[in-house]
This record gives sequence, structure tokens and C-alpha cells, in this order.
Amino acid sequence: MDMNPEIGRKVRTGGFDSNVHDLGTSAAGQPPTLFVHGSGPGVSAWANWRLVLPRIATQRRVIAPDMLGFGYTERPQPPGQHSAYTMDAWVQQAVDLLDQLDIAQADLVGNSFGGALSLALACRHPQRVRRLVLMGSVGVPFPITAGLEAVWGYTPSFENMRRIMDVFAHDRRLVNDELAKLRYEASIRPGFQESFAAMFPAPRQRSVDALTSPEADIRALQHPTLVIHGREDQVIPMSTSLTLAQWIPNSQLHVFGHCGHWTQIEHTERFIQLVGNFLAEADAQAAAATARTA
Repeated sequence: MDMNPEIGRKVRTGGFDSNVHDLGTSAAGQPPTLFVHGSGPGVSAWANWRLVLPRIATQRRVIAPDMLGFGYTERPQPPGQHSAYTMDAWVQQAVDLLDQLDIAQADLVGNSFGGALSLALACRHPQRVRRLVLMGSVGVPFPITAGLEAVWGYTPSFENMRRIMDVFAHDRRLVNDELAKLRYEASIRPGFQESFAAMFPAPRQRSVDALTSPEADIRALQHPTLVIHGREDQVIPMSTSLTLAQWIPNSQLHVFGHCGHWTQIEHTERFIQLVGNFLAEADAQAAAATARTA
């Protein structure tokens, strides 16, 4: 029996099986929450959200897939074929997952790359989304940072992974050799590095641009949105979240001080409270609306 916590259950999404974590239960009228991970080397949904999912699952149903090309989701195309890894494909996977699980509408929590995907999903399929949480999010234009260049340009070695861990976290106490060894070993599992290298080839500014949604579409979003960023983020500049907060009409911005790119890891308790309160506010509004019409 495989006891790897990164492996959830298989859900058929289009022509391939997605590895999905599905925890907790939703109260009546409360949509599930879809968590979308970032794009670091060797990443998986569980590696990204392991400190958050079990806690939030005590309040609501949480769903966290490995997106195409990441983690333990099936890789239907030979690794090295960049054409498999596009925003169109990732958005379609998310929609197929919601359809397969019979979820008409979900709240979205997206981290970095996952923020860009969540933003694109809300722009393209607004009726499938209730609320948005965008954390250290891509999705608007910016010049690629040295930190993101290093992350996407990763080639497997323990030393390279150790350097990237230092880029991700502001608090060096969170980054040790044991964590770097675990993430390095994850990055060299069969198929992982091949698909990762194919996803963000040089020049990598093109990949930043390919993850953006049109400004007019973002400005047209009506979803209540919580934008979160770490002040000391070296991977995604805080200017992206300032732009999102300016463009999205019903948005609020929360900046964590003494925090790099790993808000959910560096400030776990406060992140859980912030996101939990934001989603609970929507639950209360929905319950009050139901009571008024009863």
C-alpha cells in the first residue's frame, strides 16, 4: 500500500487522470474550495498546501489537484512537449474536474502560478466561481524577476534546490537541508523534471506573458477577491498584487510583512484565519439571502 501523502485519488479529467486531494464536507449552500498550487520544481498540491488543507477542511470541503505536468497527475504526452502545458489546457483541466465532481460553483485559492490559473478560470467561466483568493499571484504583466528566473530555470541538484528554497522563504529558519533534500528528491521523480523543463523554456519572460489574463477581463470581474502578498517576496513582485487590487473592483489587499513567497507556510495561522474569514463572510451573506427569500 502506497502511504505517500502526496497521492490522493484519481479523477478523470478529459483524456487523463488527475491526482486530487478531496477533504472535508460542505455545509448546505456552501460551495467547495479549490486550491491551486504554484509552479516550483518538484511541487505537488500536497507539498504546497499540506499545512492548510486539513485545517480548512474542518470548516468546508477542500479540493486540491495536481495540475497537468505537476505532481502525480498523469502525463498523457511525452515529457518535453511544451504544447501540452498551456493556460487553455490547465483551465480545461480545472473545469473538467469541477464537472466530474458535480460542482457547479467553487471558491478558488490560487498560489502564484495557481493564482494566474484561478484568475483565468474566473475570467473565462465566471459562473463557476463564487470568490477568489490570489496569493503571490501571477496573471498580470511584469518583468520576470531574478528569483522566478532561478525557479523556472532549475536544473536538478541538491545545491540548486537549496538556493531556490532560500529565494522562496524570507525566514531562513523555515529552510533547512532536510527540506531541500525532500524537494530535490521530489524534483527527480520519473517525469517530474522533464515536464517541468518543458513548461517554462528560455526566454522565460514569454511564460510570464503567457500566464496573463487580458486587463479588460480582469477589470470586468465581479467576484469578491482577496489579494495576498508577502512584502519580501523575491519570486513574484508585490506590484502584481497592487495591480490586481486596483483592477478587480471588489477586491481587498492584505500584505504580510516579514514574508517571502510562501505566505501559507511562513504565516500559516494568520493565512488560515484570513482566508477562513473571507470565505465565511460569503457563507453568511448567502445564508442571509436564503433566509430573506424563505
